Amino acid sequence: MRAVGIILAGGNSHKMRELTQRRAIAAMPVAGSYRAIDFALSNMSNSHIQKVAVLTQYNARSLNEHLNSSKWWDFGRKQGGLYVFTPTITADNGYWYRGTADAIYQNLDFLRRCHEPYVIITSGDAVYKMDYNKILEYHIQKKADVTVVCKRLDDNEDASRFGTLKLDETMRIEDFEEKPMLATSNMISTGIYVIRRRLLIDLIEHCAEEERHDFVTDILIRYKNLKRMYGYEIKDYWSNISTVAAYYRTNMDFLDPKVRNYFFKEHPEIYSKVSDLPPAKYNPGAVVKNSLVASGSIVNGTVENSILFKKTFVGNNCVIKNSIILNDVYLGDNTYIENCIVESRDTIRAKTRHVGENGVKVIVEKNERYAL
Repeated sequence: MRAVGIILAGGNSHKMRELTQRRAIAAMPVAGSYRAIDFALSNMSNSHIQKVAVLTQYNARSLNEHLNSSKWWDFGRKQGGLYVFTPTITADNGYWYRGTADAIYQNLDFLRRCHEPYVIITSGDAVYKMDYNKILEYHIQKKADVTVVCKRLDDNEDASRFGTLKLDETMRIEDFEEKPMLATSNMISTGIYVIRRRLLIDLIEHCAEEERHDFVTDILIRYKNLKRMYGYEIKDYWSNISTVAAYYRTNMDFLDPKVRNYFFKEHPEIYSKVSDLPPAKYNPGAVVKNSLVASGSIVNGTVENSILFKKTFVGNNCVIKNSIILNDVYLGDNTYIENCIVESRDTIRAKTRHVGENGVKVIVEKNERYAL
């Protein structure tokens, strides 16, 4: 093993609105049966990176429960293992993680005890498949100090919610701007980095001495002219789910057979914690078109261009169009849902109508069933 993995999964995004009031972004359900963090964990496992640390903080209960066993992603403790680190109050430190660099600093002993020469750092809120070994080989070939995985957005996409890069003809990073007011480049950072372990420890320690806490602004941007930083462009599917619109669009992408086949029918596989649930059941009169329906669901009504997560019950004469129904939702009879995201464990009363008129509507019913 040439690298150790770090997944930054402790952040919160207010752009997710009600969806992250109960869970971390990395724990957001994706594609019917998965969580967002499953993609980063599966990429680590498929790249034969056996020692992975997940740094959690905000609303971490459901995420920690999801990560309570490493067997789902085949991280054996004899080869390395899956480590989940939350902020810990000590005699020397009384802070929560104050930023991504501070999160790594508070767990620096983990890196010091490792023997792998390189570190792969990634976020837990992106949906993609990647062989990190290819990036590692590129990093070594370029003799880089830091390699940033980047992607070119289409002209109609908003690059200002990401870090934007400018590269020269050798792919060396000339400029790095974090979430600019006005993006002048459509080449964005995907939040995936390769760096030598000893260099990372030095940079993080220096950062902490100066009371700086953010990995991007206080390390990557500050040192862009002092260190050899290169970009590695990816052409395959990659999507970040840090806003409601992006989360909705990413899930809807899985209704496209090309995207679905890429993730679920092509090697390598994406793994997740398995629930022992019966197959989805379609009762007489049910009509389902171009939709994903997860295990444990029972459908009595009409479902079109939608994603139903686990244990969803669709009542008689219900109509669901262009919507995402999260885990364990009960939809009463004669309900109409269109352009909506329904929060987990909600009970939607009979004869209710919800339509997202201006963008996606998030439905959170204030009933007695609390969600994860």
